[in-house]
Amino acid sequence: MSQERQTPARLDDTDRKILSLLQEDATLSLDDIAARVGASKTPVWNRIRKLREAGVIRGQVALLDPDSLGLDACFFVLIRTSEHDPDWARRFLSAVRARPEVIEAHRLAGDIDYILKVRVRNARAYDRFYQALISEVKIHNVTALLSMEELKATTALPLD
Repeated sequence: MSQERQTPARLDDTDRKILSLLQEDATLSLDDIAARVGASKTPVWNRIRKLREAGVIRGQVALLDPDSLGLDACFFVLIRTSEHDPDWARRFLSAVRARPEVIEAHRLAGDIDYILKVRVRNARAYDRFYQALISEVKIHNVTALLSMEELKATTALPLD
């Protein structure tokens, strides 16, 4: 489960402008990006290519609206475990990664071991998810919190 830390990329103002534009709308044409950052297409393309090669730009996706897809319920699932051996962690990670309802998962410091962000249609769908999860891996305690309202959601990272 551990991830190797990499040295942060060195970015100049032009790189930050390009990344800011791409975070806002990755479908912008190269002409649009170049015009907005005040550079010609070839240097902008070379910068984008280098940012991809460096892993700064990991990919391009379409962001879907969960409500339009009927995924009206967002649960934050707090998990405490009494198991901390590598085999349990491997099985837990495998179970979490196999569940498409889990759109984020984090290992935490403190009293709670893990938090999952789960998107489902309703409470019954969450219960099916919960029952499937606890049948796959032993969990000491699970607390599910239903989000009543999303106040902010973004995929844009701060580039200061």
